[in-house]
Amino acid sequence: MKAYSRDFLEQLYRTLYTIRSFETECIKLYRQGLIVGYFHPYLGEEAIAVGTCAALRKDDYIVSTHRGHGHCIARGGQLKKMVAEVLGRETGYCRGRGGSMHIADSQTGNIGANGIVGGGIPIGTGAAMGIKIRGGDQVVVIYFSDGACNNGVFAESLNLAAIHDLPVVFLLENNQYAVSSPVEQMCRVPDLYKRAEGYGVEAHLVDGNDVLAVYEKTCEAVDTCRAGKGPVLLEAKTYRQSGHHVNDPGAYMPKERLEYYLARDPVKIGRSLLIEHGRCTDAEVDAIEQAIRQELEEAIDFAKQSPQPSVEVFLEETQSN
Repeated sequence: MKAYSRDFLEQLYRTLYTIRSFETECIKLYRQGLIVGYFHPYLGEEAIAVGTCAALRKDDYIVSTHRGHGHCIARGGQLKKMVAEVLGRETGYCRGRGGSMHIADSQTGNIGANGIVGGGIPIGTGAAMGIKIRGGDQVVVIYFSDGACNNGVFAESLNLAAIHDLPVVFLLENNQYAVSSPVEQMCRVPDLYKRAEGYGVEAHLVDGNDVLAVYEKTCEAVDTCRAGKGPVLLEAKTYRQSGHHVNDPGAYMPKERLEYYLARDPVKIGRSLLIEHGRCTDAEVDAIEQAIRQELEEAIDFAKQSPQPSVEVFLEETQSN
């Protein structure tokens, strides 16, 4: 593998572990009745968000999904505002109006998540068109799922991006299930990146559990887009470590396949990379993890103590709009 500095590998691992800790703690908050609505964990997919965002500049953009907490954190989102948002508090990113599936952060170029499967694909393509019209060299990364690529907006957006050479990386997070429907039953060709060939779009398959593999391939894709030769589609193949949402036990997931991917846990891989190639000791990694858990505890306390949104203000905003 290429040589990477300890600082870089440490930052990758910090983000991986932060996402894992955020999801784990928020599941507990959900079980306590503090999070309403759905909550879709990103457990097992952390390397995709971390690897892609590490390849971006500060002025680039991302478009997220209903399973988007990892994207927001990897892009530099503040834990206090994130926990407050999923708890529906006034101090959240969207003042408690968006909740788990609708976090956006203009300060980090996070155009936002939405609860419509595939809904972000045309939004991100439009943002890339805006960059092209303005003559900028920013890049947009659009995250979407294997289920989303069966929606019409995927084909339409890919074609539009292709004919205009738009600076967009279509990041297909293939966790192998559209809710409970396995990809091999939904698609005759389960290697979904091959669909790009028909549109004349460069496409690659990458190990979605290896943060460095994702990072390196995203760097190449981003360079292609900045050179005016985009778009690029990357299929990051991974696997959910649980059901579609918190209340889904995932009984339809074959035990053998789940065990295989659990053995290739992206957080464990990130830790191994930091120890083996970053020459970090187990004690030093433990200290990093402890600091992250402390930061998350403070974020949770902040969110719990934050006020609920004002009904009066909400109604005034609704009427004024």
